[in-house]
Amino acid sequence: MAEPDSEAGPDVESLLLGAPPTLTRTQVATEAGVPLELATELWRRLGFAQVDDDAVAFGERDVEALRLARELVELGVLSEDSQAALVRTWGRSFARLAEWQTALLAQVAASAGDDPAGRLTALTSLTDEVLPRVETLQNYIWRRHLVSASGELLGAAPGDDGAADDGAGSLSVVFVDIVGYTATSKRLDSGELVRWVEAFEDEVAAAVADHAAAGGRVIKGIGDEVLLVTDGPAAAASIALGLVERGEDDDDPFPRVRAGIAHGPVVQRLGDVFGQTVNLAARVTSAARPGAVLVDQGVHDLLCPDHGDSPAAEDRRFALRRVRRASVKDYSGLRVWALRRGDGDRTG
Repeated sequence: MAEPDSEAGPDVESLLLGAPPTLTRTQVATEAGVPLELATELWRRLGFAQVDDDAVAFGERDVEALRLARELVELGVLSEDSQAALVRTWGRSFARLAEWQTALLAQVAASAGDDPAGRLTALTSLTDEVLPRVETLQNYIWRRHLVSASGELLGAAPGDDGAADDGAGSLSVVFVDIVGYTATSKRLDSGELVRWVEAFEDEVAAAVADHAAAGGRVIKGIGDEVLLVTDGPAAAASIALGLVERGEDDDDPFPRVRAGIAHGPVVQRLGDVFGQTVNLAARVTSAARPGAVLVDQGVHDLLCPDHGDSPAAEDRRFALRRVRRASVKDYSGLRVWALRRGDGDRTG
């Protein structure tokens, strides 16, 4: 390997991509057999910086990536309608992952001090020994999630709630929101705030994982709140109540939270969820008091189908009390219930 320029420092791009750039954008598109306009558009949707057509900024891996994308289109896996959305999702997801992994690079480089040769040695070690293991783990995690998602797909009959047709079906949607986030964030420096939020998200993810058999999965973290879904309201209620109870325990470092649950039709697309039920769950959460869980009519009707505001006879783990004056933005006249544990649940 050539010695790095002492002024420029180690060539990180060559280390991570395996070779220095040798091709222009036009040459990449030609070798991959993809129209330049399409290649440029895919590059933009992936979130990569745009360069001039004559800039030597690409290599053989870029050719292979474009070729694979073309083959997926030819195989019918990527339609014109889904291509743009899927590519954007890939770009956003991997950009976030890369930001975190770049912290590893920064730590390794910093450990070598100001010596460019030392930084190159450290980064080379990372590239040769660490990144291949990270790649293997990422592939394994992706395949395990693929197994789970495929099981859900194969378990649903075509046309059942529209799940096999257009990604729409009924789910329980939960928002878990940190109480007093703004005040706490003012007291913490940036590093402390990141660790605090990450710990919150980790604990929520662990609680959801305990209900994976009931379709529990985290959709995303949104600053001071987490959005998650389950197949039905019982699992959603168990997760929300458990997290709220932890927040009310002075001996538990988990932050104080509020939660809201709505059940109904949800559009699922590329790992995200959309629709009125999601919007309603967010609004219900905003109306909840600290340490409380509020639910909508859909959750109420499934948990207590024949017993008004009392727990259903077949499942007395939950009790619901009608909230007479709940102010929910954009949903006037909405019926909302406060959720608590029933006399059939001895865990709380």
